[in-house]
Amino acid sequence: MPSIAGNGSRPFSAVDELKHTKSTVKVEKSGEMRRSIGDSTPQKRRLRSNSAAEVDGPIDTTPSPKPCSPTKWKSPRRCTSGSPSSPANRIERGYELGKSGELLVKKLSDAFIEKPKWNPRGKFLRGSTEDLGPREKNVENVEQLSSVKDTLHVSTAPCTLVCREDEQRRVLQFCKQCIEQEKAGSLYVCGCPGTGKSLSMERVKESLIKWAKEAGFQQPDVLAVNCTTLTKTSDIFSKILGKDQPQKKTTSPLQNLKNLYSQKQQSAGMKMMLIIADELDYLITKDGAVLHDLFMLTTLPSSRCILIGIANAIDLADRFLPRLQSLNCKPMVVSFRAYSKDQIIAILQQRLLALPYTVFQPQALELCARKVAAASGDMRKALCVCRSAIDMLEAELRESVCNLDLSSAESGFHGHRTPDCDLIKQNGDIVRVDHMAIALSKTYRSPVVDTVRSLPQHQQIILCSAVKLFRGGKKDTTIGELSKSYLDICKLILIPPVGNMEVSSMCRVLGDQGLLKLGQSREDKLRRVTLNVDEADIAFALQGIRVFRNCLNAGNKNTDL
Repeated sequence: MPSIAGNGSRPFSAVDELKHTKSTVKVEKSGEMRRSIGDSTPQKRRLRSNSAAEVDGPIDTTPSPKPCSPTKWKSPRRCTSGSPSSPANRIERGYELGKSGELLVKKLSDAFIEKPKWNPRGKFLRGSTEDLGPREKNVENVEQLSSVKDTLHVSTAPCTLVCREDEQRRVLQFCKQCIEQEKAGSLYVCGCPGTGKSLSMERVKESLIKWAKEAGFQQPDVLAVNCTTLTKTSDIFSKILGKDQPQKKTTSPLQNLKNLYSQKQQSAGMKMMLIIADELDYLITKDGAVLHDLFMLTTLPSSRCILIGIANAIDLADRFLPRLQSLNCKPMVVSFRAYSKDQIIAILQQRLLALPYTVFQPQALELCARKVAAASGDMRKALCVCRSAIDMLEAELRESVCNLDLSSAESGFHGHRTPDCDLIKQNGDIVRVDHMAIALSKTYRSPVVDTVRSLPQHQQIILCSAVKLFRGGKKDTTIGELSKSYLDICKLILIPPVGNMEVSSMCRVLGDQGLLKLGQSREDKLRRVTLNVDEADIAFALQGIRVFRNCLNAGNKNTDL
């Protein structure tokens, strides 16, 4: 390819180049073309030089057997010195996104160095841990797993308690009124397990002390008691009395409290006392005296107690405190409803905000929230399921780490990294929907399902027969009718049946295991039989076996066996 001529020669124009593409290259009168080194005039465009133009001498004028392609013009910004991947510009501009995959990987890896990654497998850590040894990487691996599990542990109190603002506000307002008026009062907090009752009362206690200090009121004494730790139910009165004055051995603690709160002069200089009695139902006795006397302390004329009782039963006050209702001293009731699906998701997200990396797929959290909300609304159960799902992911990675090492060594993964590998690794090392589904099945699996699946085949056929008989609204049957249904299923699935005596014996075995309930009769075939477990549990246990699945769906005539 010809290069730019010197001052004494006439360079080819673009039109001349196009005209001579199918002809031989004509040489100037001088017969030679010299490269211009420093004496060439500045040009707006420079031709790309090839190896033939670098050698001085006459150009071969032999006609070419094939037509030459037209010369491609190259813009100065696309030349070698202007390329962003050139060594000079690579230093000036840093790592830009060029055509080579190496520079792209370097830029992506630099962008992720500052953000810690959720990577439960220590030997695949990248970025800032590139120079760590295997022992240090394993230590970081254990620390990340421990941090995630601690965040989702039931005993870890969250920084902010969400979805219980209204209940806390009502209880706090009640306590403020009691302190402002220097008047005793009682309040009963009820709700299903795992609905945030105890944690909310802890936050109310902290807010009340802070408010009293800011508002200029005397800060109340606080007594938080878990009634399950009491040796005797009457020990609750000793703990209350110990906050006010030493106990006198001559009289009982309850009588001392009654005397103390009945005389105005003795209780005049005393502080208000906030009593939070958790697990209040442990104070229930046969006569209900302890529970009644505890709430009656707030009705004494000089009482300084603000009693907050916490329990699961909604109707505890109606059942065990009827005399308080007759005296118009029934405690105020604040109910904590079970968490909904949206509330469970919000609480889980609030806890996971403390982590600098993503651990769960959003769909996995939603699956957990839907299942727990439909079952019980227990937040503690949701946290337990999430921790179990992390264990599922950890076990999966532990099993696959050897295979990943082998495939990485074969494909040269450590020598040639690509951004796609990093993104796949990030998405693969989080808790997915399948992990959450396994954790939910283990948490909510009924023991009846395992028992039915472990039974011998003929006992499973008897249970399948009972389920079919009771589906039409029938509550019970006889062993004789159950035996007929058993024979029909055996013929249907082509299994030799056993005799009537063996059927009666197997029914007694199932009754001993708690699956069937047998009545009394002189003849075995007349004994009444009922299911002692949920019909859905038996159907779910037998659905995994194709024969029983088709028997349970026998309403369809085209069912294949």
